[in-house]
This record gives sequence, C-alpha cells and structure tokens, in this order.
Amino acid sequence: MRSVSTFRTTLSRGAPGAVAGLLAGFTALAVAELVASLVRPQAGPVTVVGGAAIDRTPAALKDYAIRTFGENDKIVLQLGILATLALLAVVLGIVSLRHRRSGAAGVMVFGAVGAAAALTRPDSGGAADVLPSLVGALTGAAVLYLLAGRCSSPASASGTDRADASWSRRGFLVAASATAVAATGAGALGRMLTGRSGKGAAASRAAVLLPAPASPAPPLPAGAQLKVAGISPFTTPNKDFYRVDTALVVPTVDAATWRLRIHGKGVPRPRTYTFQDLVERPLIERDITLTCVSNEVGGPYIGHARWLGVRLADLLRECGVKPPSDGGAADQLVARSVDGMTLGSPVEDVMDGRDAMLAVGMNGEPLPFDHGFPVRMLVPGLYGYVSACKWIEDIELTTFDAYDPYWVKRKWARKAPIKTQARIDTPKPFARPAGPVVTVAGVAWAQHRGIDRVEVRIDDGPWQDADLAPQAGLDTWRQWSFPWKTTPGGHNLTVRATDGTGQVQTEERARTIPDGASGWHSVFVTAG
Repeated sequence: MRSVSTFRTTLSRGAPGAVAGLLAGFTALAVAELVASLVRPQAGPVTVVGGAAIDRTPAALKDYAIRTFGENDKIVLQLGILATLALLAVVLGIVSLRHRRSGAAGVMVFGAVGAAAALTRPDSGGAADVLPSLVGALTGAAVLYLLAGRCSSPASASGTDRADASWSRRGFLVAASATAVAATGAGALGRMLTGRSGKGAAASRAAVLLPAPASPAPPLPAGAQLKVAGISPFTTPNKDFYRVDTALVVPTVDAATWRLRIHGKGVPRPRTYTFQDLVERPLIERDITLTCVSNEVGGPYIGHARWLGVRLADLLRECGVKPPSDGGAADQLVARSVDGMTLGSPVEDVMDGRDAMLAVGMNGEPLPFDHGFPVRMLVPGLYGYVSACKWIEDIELTTFDAYDPYWVKRKWARKAPIKTQARIDTPKPFARPAGPVVTVAGVAWAQHRGIDRVEVRIDDGPWQDADLAPQAGLDTWRQWSFPWKTTPGGHNLTVRATDGTGQVQTEERARTIPDGASGWHSVFVTAG
C-alpha cells in the first residue's frame, strides 16, 4: 500500500510539470508557425527538422518507409517528430519543477536545433529562416519558466503553506488556460496567414488557360483499355497518381513569378524563361507512363498520364547546348526544384529525340500542386529520381564526374533506365476466384522500348502467351489478359514480359536500391 501511495504522490507532484511542459511545447510550435507564416512557411521547425531527418536517413530505411507507409510516409514522420517533442516537453516540464532555469534552457536547445536545421536546408532562405525556431523556443522557454513557478506540491504543504498551495493551484490553472488559449490563437493565425500566402499561387493556377498543342498526342487506340474488372485504368486520374518525394510541405509557386534558368558547362547562351515564355511556344502533347525507382515488383508506384509541355531539347539547343555525341561539354543535366531537390539526367538521353519535356499540363489541366505546378520535367524511359523534377526552377549543365545529385549522394545509381516489368492486377493475392475460366490481367511496361510479349505461368507449368491490348506508344504501359482454365485448389500465378528489344524480364530478384527492383510478379489464389 505504501508503494501505491508513493506512486500517487509522485504522480500528483509531476503532473503539473508535465502539463506545463506540454503547454510550453505547444506554445513554442504555435508561435513558430505564426512566425514562419510571416517569414517563409517552409522554415517552420517541424518542416526543417523533418527535412533534415529525411536527408540524413539511410537510403535503405527511406526505401522501407516508402514501401511500408506509401504516400503517408511524410505524415508518419511528422507525427513521429511531434510525439518525440511531446515526450521531451513532458520531461523538461517535470525537470522544471525543481530546476526552472534548466527546463527553460532545454527548450532553447531544441530551438537551436531547429535553427541549425533551417540554415542547412538546400532551399534555405538565409538567416531569416532561423527566426521561427528561435522565437518559438524563446516563447516556449518563457512559458515553461512562468508555469513552473505556479506549480507547487500540495502533498508537501502544511499549515499556512496549504493556503499558498491552493492559491498556486488556482494560479496555475488560470495561467495554463490562458496559455492554451493564446497558443491556439497564435497557431490558428499562422495557419490562416500561410493559407492566405498560398492563395496567390492557387489563383495563378486557376488563371492558366492551356493552349492547344502544336503536336497533339494521337488518339489512344481502340481497346487500349481492356474491359476487365480490377485492371488499372489506362490513364491514371490526377487525384490517384502516385506521389513520392521528400517535400514535407508541398511548394505552392505563383506562375506569374516563376522563373527557369538554364546555364552551366557548355551553355554559351544562358537563358531565363518565364511561365508565359513556355506556354507561348509550340507545345507537344504525349502519353507517358512514369515509374518510381522505389516501386517493388508488382508495386503501385507507377501511373500514366497525357502530358502537355515544351520539348526540353529545343530549349537546350536555343542555349547552345550540344549532346556529348555531338561534341558537347556536359554529360549531366542537373535539375533543381524550388525546395532544393536536385536530380541528374544524362544529357544524351534528354537530347536523343525522345519526348523529354518541361510539362505544364497533366490530363487536360494545369499541373496539380502535388505534381509540380507550374512546371515539371519528364524524360521517358528513366526512373523519376533521375528525370522527373517537380517544381523545377533551375537547369545546370555539368558532368557526372563533377557533381552528385541528391539521390546519388545517398548511394542510388547515377543512370537509371526503367527495367522491364509486368504486374498482375487481377485476381488479387489470396483471392478465391470462382468459375471454370478466370481472367488474369494486368499491365506491363518498358518505357521507351515498348512491350512485345507477356507470358503467364500457372504454378510450375509452361509459359503461355497472354493477349495484349493495342500498344499506345513506346513510352506507355500496355495492358494484357489471360483466360485461365481453373482447377480447384491453391495456385501460384506468375507473369513476365518481353520488351521491344527482345529482352525478357529477368527472374533475378533485386532490391529497389540502387537502380530499381527486378524479378517476376506472382500471386497466390485459391480456385473454387
């Protein structure tokens, strides 16, 4: 009984400190968000610390997060940061009951960490970016110091001290309530101001009228979309298109102020383009399937869209750029995003005649903010991490020997042509299809090489040819189907593809790191 009483006494003594710590942390973050809305939304402490954590996360762990949490990986990271901060705030609050200055100093330490992270971000806006973390931490430290002074231990009070303790409890509750209200107001104001700052970008997107393409995409051939329940739609709706990037806060860029600079090695005529410069040029419209290098065998990180944009090779030639095969000095094109991301593409691939472009439209509308508005880069046949820079603002010509972009520094391959792959969309794993004949169907892709053949194998039986839908182009995926005459029991269904060069998809299993996964996709089902 004595141990229970001791635990309750300890808990009652520590609870006010824990509450004080949480309120101090909440206030620090709310004030930081308010200051960030005035300085730069991307300079908020959770954003800069989260970005720094992403930058320093080993490639294997980052790849695991994408596989496990998908497009929710950033939400999971932010929740993890907030949970960690809450736990540390509780500890500092309890410490401050006996050592008020030490608790307040601890809050300032976290402010310094946030400020350091802000200065080291690739998209750092300079010294002003430290203000949200420092001002927020200073406010949080002051709140913790004051609230800790209001805390007292009723269990240790006696005589006239109990009256003081009662006053302290009332004073703490009043101070804590006032702090909570003020912090909530500061956070709400910060969110409102941040939202207001993004309205200009939203208005600029709403005002974009995409011109008709000078070179329209040919109509999709009849039958490119198979009438099979459960198969992926040939064209992925914008809202369903996969998103894999490192941006904790999606950049909202005003098209009116956006600029693209082309410069660097072997660029005798550097140029800067506005959004209007691009949309007034002859535009091309093309069907292109994009694939993320983090896509596991049979994974979801692939999508198809009809893109509208400017030929990137035309812009480069205007600036005097030549490919290496024509004597050009640069073999790497480094694309930089407004959030500091860098991607490196082979200049030869960009200028070899494929439909590499700076896209301004996606499926008949301006690019969504999630997918790079106002302008993103696309190079068919290459994984996105070396070709599909979103929110692009700078193109520098250089060499692979001279510069390693973001992902290459993290041990991913410098050059990453998309591997030949096929996926079973239906039936799903562990399904129980019924009927004497079940349609097995899915998609296959080998961008810029095309798909010539898809084969299906039931258990350890022979490979059998699937029926192919018409091919819409070398840069798109291709749907396929296979009528499977079922037999009762469990079966393993496997698929493989052959690309336009005659290369058969390899059975060899490889991880996504360093240049994309390989292997055959299979599903286990039980036929009735």
